[in-house]
Amino acid sequence: MALIVQKYGGTSVGTVERIQEVAKKLIQFQQQGHDLVVVVSAMSGETNRLLALANEVNRHPRGRELDVLLSTGEQVTIALLCMALEQAGVHANSYTGSQVRILTDNTHNKARIMEIDDNKIRADLKQGHIVVVAGFQGCDEHGNITTLGRGGSDTTAVALAAALKADECQIYTDVDGVYTTDPRVVKEARRLDQITFEEMLEMASLGAKVLQIRSVEFASKYNVPLRVLSSFTEGGGTLITAEDPKMEQALISGIAFNRDEAKVTIIGVPDHPGIASQILGPIAKENIEVDMIIQNTAHDSTTDFTFTVHRNDYQNALNILQNTAKELGAKEVIGDDNIAKVSVVGVGMRSHAGIASSMFDTLAKESINISMISTSEIKISVVIDEKYLELAVRALHDAFELEKI
Repeated sequence: MALIVQKYGGTSVGTVERIQEVAKKLIQFQQQGHDLVVVVSAMSGETNRLLALANEVNRHPRGRELDVLLSTGEQVTIALLCMALEQAGVHANSYTGSQVRILTDNTHNKARIMEIDDNKIRADLKQGHIVVVAGFQGCDEHGNITTLGRGGSDTTAVALAAALKADECQIYTDVDGVYTTDPRVVKEARRLDQITFEEMLEMASLGAKVLQIRSVEFASKYNVPLRVLSSFTEGGGTLITAEDPKMEQALISGIAFNRDEAKVTIIGVPDHPGIASQILGPIAKENIEVDMIIQNTAHDSTTDFTFTVHRNDYQNALNILQNTAKELGAKEVIGDDNIAKVSVVGVGMRSHAGIASSMFDTLAKESINISMISTSEIKISVVIDEKYLELAVRALHDAFELEKI
């Protein structure tokens, strides 16, 4: 008998009919002898509806009250799913994050899970019940409701799987697995049967929207086998697991891309120790995440400092940098929010040379200019003009023959 944690996203539980279909699927799993813990998101569109309501009342609500509001979306889903299961004669208990006691820190709207009390869940499982838990939420040490940020239900599911030492965590969504790249951009994109945690972490951080990155980090840390499946079609999905040295790894497993990029440059900064900290310190204080960084030193003892941020943070970063430029005596500040990042990812890079040159050669043949480059052991990322994004992805997918994986 296997203990399985399953997560169903908003589209999977988007209507009463869909919830009833999920209930049927759960009953089939239970009849196969599995113990089941189910994590659900709010019904599709519900979180946006709640945010819109909040915005009508207060454009800048306190994080605490926003969490109280947003957590109700999942509460509706867990109750309806348990009702559907009981209508079919299967006993099920629903729990909010607070009731299970998914303990988080007190950072509202993007809290991090610290520990989980699994006693109630284990007691229910012993009685043969299906346990249904609200995703995306928890509570802090003072009992305040917290939420985990967009996509947080994935993290809830993986964290529960880790706490319960589940045999597998299955993420049901509207796609049937992880693909070599977005099939909407490259029609020849292939679904991967298996991918490593490390590769999936890179793919998620670089723009692949299949899983929230924190859920993959959790799965990797606690070695929880993670499987991405479709709620709408049958199939084995994609298994995300630890690297197996016995397996021959593909040279490149996938191509990720992100359109939500912008870059800012401060030109002619005096070049002395600590300058990077002076530039990025004010950016960090505003909770703006910096991605790629390039520093070029000129012959006149000045440096140009360029970094990328999320496009939503572009104007704020530009304004901060303007103030920094005045303080440091820099020449000027420029920016560009019409860029995109394209990345090739694969653990096979560790044992193969020449990936970077192949990537750059492919882009050059398409007359695509590269403005920034970043590398790690298993990935190479480049920043290009956004208008060339899809051309770049198709050309690289073809060059590395990913349709043959």
